[in-house]
Amino acid sequence: MTPELTALTLAALLQVAQFTLYSVVAQRQVGTAYALSPRDTPVQLTSLAGRAQRAMNNHFEGLILFSIACLVVTFSDRGDATTAACAALYLAARVLYVPAYLFGWAPWRSLIWSVGFLATTAMLLIALL
Repeated sequence: MTPELTALTLAALLQVAQFTLYSVVAQRQVGTAYALSPRDTPVQLTSLAGRAQRAMNNHFEGLILFSIACLVVTFSDRGDATTAACAALYLAARVLYVPAYLFGWAPWRSLIWSVGFLATTAMLLIALL
């Protein structure tokens, strides 16, 4: 497996971990009865549960672009040490993003997000050049 696809696989497992964390803290906030219901009446999650939900959704968004970048680099056979480093940087940024979001590390959360976004963008540009 290429380094880029390894990073993508680990990023997907990070998403599983984030989803699990979100599910646990959200259920603690809303209660088991609501969690098991059809959820016809929406509930606004707040505090840690709300931040966990937003961090998870943000990773879904970032993971789409990162997946595209990894696949383009891999299928175009453009992977090299730079794209591998970008993939590792993206993954590291996403791992750091979770506690940064959960604990409200401002402005670090935005800076960490930028690192992952720029690493993904660099991979896409390298694939085109």
